Amino acid sequence: MRANSTLTPCQREAAIAWFAQGMADRSVATTLGVPRGPIRRLHERWRIHGPGALVAKQAKKSYSFALKVEAVRRFLAGEPRTEPASELGLSSPKQLETWARVYRDQGEDALRPKQRGRPPNTAVPAEETELERLRRENEFLCAQNAYLGKLRTLREDGHG
Repeated sequence: MRANSTLTPCQREAAIAWFAQGMADRSVATTLGVPRGPIRRLHERWRIHGPGALVAKQAKKSYSFALKVEAVRRFLAGEPRTEPASELGLSSPKQLETWARVYRDQGEDALRPKQRGRPPNTAVPAEETELERLRRENEFLCAQNAYLGKLRTLREDGHG
């Protein structure tokens, strides 16, 4: 379980024991005196993973594009979210809801894997740097030319 869970480890263990005895999530939440939301989510995970719902995951699991699309299509076709989640090995039915929302809002391509990390440097900034260098050099040469022209004019007038 995550460190920021609203349920204590003792509450989670007690809830799992009551689920195994046949109690529903609402009854367990009332018995423990905690909000129903976390208990409901724990109950859904327990229905999928059994007692393994209490085991903390070591790392985030990544899912293929095809698996995401299949799960979302089944969910949108009317299957209860726990069925595709358990059959496809999702960590939580909530993940399926998230994918379905992204699918509805942005389409199928939004479920494709995204590139991680900082984008690689491109050649465009190097060209801009070269352009800036040439502009500075041009400005310097124009100033030098103007200075030498003034100096020549002053010498011709006899001031130098």
